[in-house]
Amino acid sequence: MESHNFTLRDVPSEDRPRERMLHHGAQSLSNAELLAILLRTGTYAESAVVLAQRVLMETGSLRNLVETSVDQLTRIKGIGAAKALQLKASIELGKRIARTTMDDKVTIRSPQDVAALVMEDLRYLQKEHFVCLFLNTKNHVVGRETLSMGSLNASIVHPREVFRAAIQRSSASLICVHNHPSGDPTPSPEDIAITRQLMEAGQIIGIEVLDHVIVGDNRFVSLKEKGYV
Repeated sequence: MESHNFTLRDVPSEDRPRERMLHHGAQSLSNAELLAILLRTGTYAESAVVLAQRVLMETGSLRNLVETSVDQLTRIKGIGAAKALQLKASIELGKRIARTTMDDKVTIRSPQDVAALVMEDLRYLQKEHFVCLFLNTKNHVVGRETLSMGSLNASIVHPREVFRAAIQRSSASLICVHNHPSGDPTPSPEDIAITRQLMEAGQIIGIEVLDHVIVGDNRFVSLKEKGYV
């Protein structure tokens, strides 16, 4: 039976991803072609592009690829530890570039500033992550910490842990942030209850909770702005 497996050597040079990127720019490449450049090589039976297409197919989407672990990647035929680490390193670098600002001192003036700082880190996560941004008297971010993972409730997010972290950083105030994996940032009754609890504790301790921002898929809600707290 005739084999229909193709390698990159069988593809005309003008159609190879690296050559196309060199002459036409990265924006001209598909997701699979960009992924193929990161993988560098395919397998004996298939090109890097075909392998990249299969990675996207088996992970389900580019979005799912972001949260796929190294262990899960190495279960895909043709992806060893080296290729898996290359992909994860590239994804992490992309995240860091997305949140890079011209000024190392990030100043929070609005919920939009909060969303711009955390959106790319939180929007793709499959579990809820509760994050605190710690601010000084000039509203510069002096620290950031993920304090819990999982559905938000009083047993997971406790004022003791939040304000211990704030005190360690000599914070003047803090902003709570968490994601909704569903993509819908509408606050739940639990979200509102926990925010009120934290605000009350902050008043006693002397570290103000300025807001609680819920992040969805490229959308966000400020509980303070919406008048929930």
